Amino acid sequence: MSQEYIIQPDHKLTFEKVFEIHKNKYQLRLSPESESKINRCRQYLDEKTKSQKEPIYGVNTGFGSLCDVKISDEDLGKLQENLVMSHACGVGDEVPKEVVKLMLFLKVQSLAYGHSGVQLQTVQRLLDMYNNEVLPVVYQQGSLGASGDLAPLAHLALPLLSKGEVYYRGKRRQSEEVNRELGWKPIALQSKEGLALLNGTQFMGAYGVYSLIKLFRLSQLADICGVISLEAFDGRKEPFNDLVHQIRQQSGQIKTAEIFRDLLEGSELIDREKAHVQDPYSFRCIPQVHGASKDAMNYVAKVFSNEMNAVTDNPTIFPDEDLVISAGNFHGQPLAIALDYLAIATAELGSISERRTYQLLEGKRGLPSFLVAKPGLNSGFMIPQYTAASIVSQSKQLASPASIDSIVSSQGQEDHVSMGANAATKAYQAIHNLERVLAIELMAATQALEFRRPAKSSPYIEEIVSEYREKVPFIKDDQVMYEHIQKSVDFIREVKISIPDGLIEDV
Repeated sequence: MSQEYIIQPDHKLTFEKVFEIHKNKYQLRLSPESESKINRCRQYLDEKTKSQKEPIYGVNTGFGSLCDVKISDEDLGKLQENLVMSHACGVGDEVPKEVVKLMLFLKVQSLAYGHSGVQLQTVQRLLDMYNNEVLPVVYQQGSLGASGDLAPLAHLALPLLSKGEVYYRGKRRQSEEVNRELGWKPIALQSKEGLALLNGTQFMGAYGVYSLIKLFRLSQLADICGVISLEAFDGRKEPFNDLVHQIRQQSGQIKTAEIFRDLLEGSELIDREKAHVQDPYSFRCIPQVHGASKDAMNYVAKVFSNEMNAVTDNPTIFPDEDLVISAGNFHGQPLAIALDYLAIATAELGSISERRTYQLLEGKRGLPSFLVAKPGLNSGFMIPQYTAASIVSQSKQLASPASIDSIVSSQGQEDHVSMGANAATKAYQAIHNLERVLAIELMAATQALEFRRPAKSSPYIEEIVSEYREKVPFIKDDQVMYEHIQKSVDFIREVKISIPDGLIEDV
């Protein structure tokens, strides 16, 4: 039987819980409190619309620059349906299914607070889609990250109307066909509902949450790869002494040095006498560089932790205060800046990884050039480093900020936008780039480590290397390398890790 998570408006959704729900494929259910809040807000909005003479934005008016156009009562539902259809303008590559599933989760979480004016059946249908893995086809391009993620969220909402396409049981199908198969009738949207579905930051939010889930693991692997490279390079342990890091007081730096000391515990290689006095920065400054990325990741995690527990559509409804307020919680600037920061932190982990790979190939400290016994006849690891360099260069380009850009839209009504959706897809790509760069470093580091035998690293590192050798062989003479690189990527994705992920406790 599947495990269940009950969405409760008074309970903070944490990253730890999202990780657990995502990994174990929990079923979601609304608590009675959430259902009550949703119903009460909907009832209040209906009564408010009937009793108030002044127009309410998005409820009985047009949208954006059409906010001054009054809509008749009989057309309020049609207005919302038109909104969803007209805004489904996404193009480009499809959003990965795991991200779409998170979009559904985060949209339900936001609507469950009872400030959006939606019908309970609308939220329940989104839950049914999540629980049955009926995943809408959503496209990556089209959102300005300002008046909500309008285009992608419109694609997310289309199946509620039995329009658009979905993935169901591994096949891409028309939502009308799948809805009929499941006995789901189209939702007749009421006033404000289309706006509640389309306004919001769930495209940026889902990309950010998924990217953080992946990056916290890759940060652990960056430390492991760094230790193996340090051992293979015959590096020194002094740069990881706690005294050095305590007097700088940077928490990520302190944590990274601690992790390295733990991973090196029991190593013959690190404790043997060294012929050199100092290591290059890509080894000596690992705590400072990896640590800075950890600190950045935790800042981003705080931002997204807040957003997971937020109401981000517009207008916002406060039944207890008898207020319907048109404001700007849908603006993605907090997420856009954080996502740009995340891309920078990711790019730097890849940048220093590639430098360690390069150092291992240079023929220093008793290692053969390009890590093969007969360089010249064999090119060895020459071109894997080229590949890593190419990927790192692209990641540096992806780290160029999107959040500083803005293009006026909607006839000037929406005159400043966050471009957070572009920041989200850039960060996502940078994280996948990092995975490949670390896979190449791991190939080179384990290869170099063999030239230090019979001396051994720590028991933990030797266990990792032993597992790795079951997937990726030692390269004696030139072979077709791309197959080994892919196997190394697969290992990075699958290997079990038992070191801290660096995630702060309160997010």
